Amino acid sequence: MTDYRTLRVALLGAGAVGSQVADLLLKHGAELADRAGATLELAGIAVRDVDAKRDADLPRELFTTDAETLIVGSDIVIELMGGIEPARTQVLHAIASGADVVTANKALLATHGSEVFEAADQVGAEVYYEAAAAGAIPIIRPLRDSLAGDRVVRIMGIVNGTTNYILDRMDNEGADFADVLAQAQALGYAEADPTADVEGYDAAQKAAILASLAFHTTVPLDAVHREGITSVDAAMIESARHAGYVIKLLAVCERLTAEDGAESISVRVYPALVDRAHPLASVHGANNAVFVQAEAAGDLMFYGAGAGGVQTASAVLGDVVSAARRHIAGGVGVGESTRANLPAVPIGHVITRYQITLEVDDKPGVLATVAGILSEGRVSIATVEQTVIEASADAADSSASAGSATGAGSARLVIGTHKAREQDLSETVERLAASGVVERVVSVLRVEGN
Repeated sequence: MTDYRTLRVALLGAGAVGSQVADLLLKHGAELADRAGATLELAGIAVRDVDAKRDADLPRELFTTDAETLIVGSDIVIELMGGIEPARTQVLHAIASGADVVTANKALLATHGSEVFEAADQVGAEVYYEAAAAGAIPIIRPLRDSLAGDRVVRIMGIVNGTTNYILDRMDNEGADFADVLAQAQALGYAEADPTADVEGYDAAQKAAILASLAFHTTVPLDAVHREGITSVDAAMIESARHAGYVIKLLAVCERLTAEDGAESISVRVYPALVDRAHPLASVHGANNAVFVQAEAAGDLMFYGAGAGGVQTASAVLGDVVSAARRHIAGGVGVGESTRANLPAVPIGHVITRYQITLEVDDKPGVLATVAGILSEGRVSIATVEQTVIEASADAADSSASAGSATGAGSARLVIGTHKAREQDLSETVERLAASGVVERVVSVLRVEGN
């Protein structure tokens, strides 16, 4: 067997991903050494509770609660604790100690990425984070390296498996949000507190990371417009299906060019309508997919498992091998390219198509009034579908006893628009809501992907 230089690897965290990383590192150490050109010695695993139950059977002597001591003297530090602190402190400590860092911590990178990367640049270390944006899907290296000579125009991604599972079940079975969420929690796809997933926080963190890479610009988390899926109901899913769409929670990162040639970027997360013929519409279950549009390379799609301990461990170990190769080759780490400094514009500047669903009075002249308000707001109608809403017997009796002069019922209007500016659309919807003929604005969904 070839004699390899030994590199010490410290692991911080032994949860679902960390325990799988340790298990695979121990089981396949010889094979990984052949690929890396170095023996990878697992020096220890820092945890809060040494006796906690793990997803893998690991030697107890590897565990310690002293992360600081473990980090010192390690060549590669794998941070899989999650959250901001103590992860931020430990990562900065690892970099200051001369180690390269491998992390899957999207929250840390989305919030303190600039600080972490700057610290690495100062000492010639490198930070690897393939598992931070889309689980097992290789997307970080393609954006950072393979497409570095191209101009990425747009990224659309399904980057949260929990919300995709929920929306996919609602689409396929006509189930209600609350029921599917409960099932997702029972299956382990959703946490007991699902807020980070269903309100779009997790996807927003990943969008900030992807946009920073794609546009060579530091994108702070507060520049990402975020909406969740809690307002999506079975009626909206059915309406989308009827119109030939599926609803997906999308992370959209887009390069914008003004009339004077000035460039900016838009980064946003929201539930959107995707044409059923689009590749992203066929992403089912808890899978993720990232659709990249580049000027020279054209359309590229990356698909696979977005979560899961062993799947994410695959991406982490790929980074470990890359870090080991860098140590053997020598030289300073390759810093992040964030010198473009493109400004991130507010959501109001975005131009896309929309589907507006309204409940209105079912009487002559209403459609003309609605069309007039949309026209005044510079929102052009592409399609209109009207459905009469059957009133219940109780509602009809109540209307009669109240002395309704018109006897009019209600109708549902589903209006598809041509491309419009978000700010114009938002102001127009407010005027529709106050118009007197609109009983309720049921939903406003953006149309993405075509």
